[in-house]
Amino acid sequence: MPVSSRARPAAALVLVSTLAALGLGPAASPAVAANIPVGAGSYSDTRPPGTSGPTTNTGTPVTPKVTEAARNEPVPTNDWWSSLAFQRYGDNPYSTPMYGHPLTYQATSGGLEVGYPTTPAIVGEGRQYEYAHKADLTLGLTGLNSPDTKADSWSDWTVTPYWSDGARTLRTTIGHGLPFVYAKGSGGDARITTAGAPTVFADDGNVLGITVAGHHYALFAPTGSDWSVSGSTVTAGLGAKDYFSVAVLPSTDALATYRKYAYSFVTGSEVSWSTDAGTVRATYRLTTQPQEGTETGTLQALYRHQWLHTTDALTPYTYVSPRGTMKVREATSFTTSQQGSGVLPALPAAGGVDRARLKGYLDEAANAADPFSGATDTYWTGKALGRLAQLVPVADQIGEGATRDKLLGLLKGRLEEWFTAGGASEFSYDKQWKTLIGYPASYGSDTELNDHHFHYSYYVYAAAIVAQYDQAWAADSNWGSMVKTLVRDAANPSRTDADFPFLRGFDVYAGHSWASGHQGFAAGNNQESSSESTNLSAALVLWGSATGDTRLRDLGGYLLATESEAIAQYWFDADQEVFPSSYGHDTVGMVWGSGAAYSTWWTANPEEIHGINVLPVTGGSLHLAREKDAIRRNLAEMERENGGPAVEWRDILWEFEALADPAAAKAKWDAGGAAYTPEAGESRAHTYHWIATLDALGAPDVTVTGSLPTSAVFSRNGVRVYAAHNFGATATTVTFSDGTTLDVPARSTATR
Repeated sequence: MPVSSRARPAAALVLVSTLAALGLGPAASPAVAANIPVGAGSYSDTRPPGTSGPTTNTGTPVTPKVTEAARNEPVPTNDWWSSLAFQRYGDNPYSTPMYGHPLTYQATSGGLEVGYPTTPAIVGEGRQYEYAHKADLTLGLTGLNSPDTKADSWSDWTVTPYWSDGARTLRTTIGHGLPFVYAKGSGGDARITTAGAPTVFADDGNVLGITVAGHHYALFAPTGSDWSVSGSTVTAGLGAKDYFSVAVLPSTDALATYRKYAYSFVTGSEVSWSTDAGTVRATYRLTTQPQEGTETGTLQALYRHQWLHTTDALTPYTYVSPRGTMKVREATSFTTSQQGSGVLPALPAAGGVDRARLKGYLDEAANAADPFSGATDTYWTGKALGRLAQLVPVADQIGEGATRDKLLGLLKGRLEEWFTAGGASEFSYDKQWKTLIGYPASYGSDTELNDHHFHYSYYVYAAAIVAQYDQAWAADSNWGSMVKTLVRDAANPSRTDADFPFLRGFDVYAGHSWASGHQGFAAGNNQESSSESTNLSAALVLWGSATGDTRLRDLGGYLLATESEAIAQYWFDADQEVFPSSYGHDTVGMVWGSGAAYSTWWTANPEEIHGINVLPVTGGSLHLAREKDAIRRNLAEMERENGGPAVEWRDILWEFEALADPAAAKAKWDAGGAAYTPEAGESRAHTYHWIATLDALGAPDVTVTGSLPTSAVFSRNGVRVYAAHNFGATATTVTFSDGTTLDVPARSTATR
């Protein structure tokens, strides 16, 4: 269950041109409130009566807190720094703590607090570890007293906060992996206020090395300036210049290396990706501009999920972070390469499935009095859509065409209701925040812009299953345009779309998504259900494959491969190298900017703490099988904490176990039979099919990948089974990384 915590632009021509560029067709441009046609569907350009958009915590409407230069730019909510732009608290017009790693930050009236937490605290009765922000120093200008801090510009993983009090102006550029803070100011001297009297270990006029709270910093002023230390205040005149920088050093002897890049200011960041024959490559690149001299290189610290998958040279320098050791690279870019994560619309047919029994379970789901279980809001409607969509290819697989078509009808009907403005449920565009909000909303998806990637993942997944069987329905001129509009809101691949930000929920450098739209917490941003995030990535693979949209297919492949590794390392501690040694848990339910917690937003029930990062179980969940030992540790801990086997979410956890030990999961299913209440997004039909199929085929073997994104391998007693689904209109041959080939007829699944 996700709890964490887009619409017309001002100029109709912008929307029309954007829609046309994406093949979504023309849009109306009325001068008053209206429904905007998109293909066969529509959304509204105003909220339904009685509903709310983004607000402060007391319910006061709030608009983006950005400078005039950024006024028309789509604001990337759900980021590590979003509190700069989304003022969640009326009495804090600056920011809450922001966790860039290795540095942490918080904006204040006098400038930017900077910290480097290196010692974890275990809090919350042992359930949470955190490297909480604590200011070692505050970077600013003499006399600066700004009434607020705004976001002035941003890129894929950097942001530039802005302060002005009328007489003085300050901009700083900060980001993930940046050991430097780059500052540009006017109207006053550079001023560094330290948490205590600093110890000076190096003094060369405009370059000063100081130690504060056990952490080493280097201060760089323009050539010709001189730093002056008076108690806990350090100042330097800028003369005719406007720049200075501060770096956190891994050690005092690193000063010479860091000095080389002190004036090569980072001005932007961008990731690019590609997929080829089962391999996903991504390049992370910084742009720089020298303030003096000609040096354009830089230093950047890589997270564990990145340096595990790069062959680029790294320095001996390292930093502490809540995500384990960060390693430093001396260059403006690095490239990662990792195996893709195969996605199937459903597990393939297997001999271990009792078709008569499966048919009974399918009939139970398809013929329910209310197949949507009373769902009205975006999240619970999504869960119901996902539950029914999982059963469509299963019914088709055993020849139950009537059941398949009935399920497809249910999916189409409910999707079309939501994709048509003016009814009891609709999507509405907020032109100030440039976001598409579904009403009825839930869990702060409206007031806090929470969880859009969670909620919309189910709609895209269900639409992908419909597209597999009815391509006409998914055409842009029909309902496909509304699906793409939801994608543009939650996971927009475009940086030039004037109506939605680039990858709203996904933090490309952190390697995973964030759930809170405003990031307004002392612990930074957070994400609980990483698996509902990867549900969107897997849905993009399926939707892109079913509709021939290779751009969205490959986007999904990049997001899934990247977040899969982040989940393994930061939620499940697969290598047992991330969680502090003093932390007494093998898995966490939530990751925070400052650390992680063995908890959820709504319950302390161990079954749900463990299960929330598994559901929904689909053909996009196979990536979890990469770390089978972590699955075993995870489930063992659940039983210890639970005081016995799962009861409430037994189906989710059985399915999880089947990814590592299908026989054990099958034994539990056989012992318990069907005498349980399925989790809200699950059904007996799907759980039985999943467990019985894996028991017959074996657990996923993710050491072998296929040339088609919709392929997978299973292994039982040393025997591999190769599977792939071909969405294309002609037969294709899939080549696997072990040399095996598989011929797959058009629009079908094949196994070998």
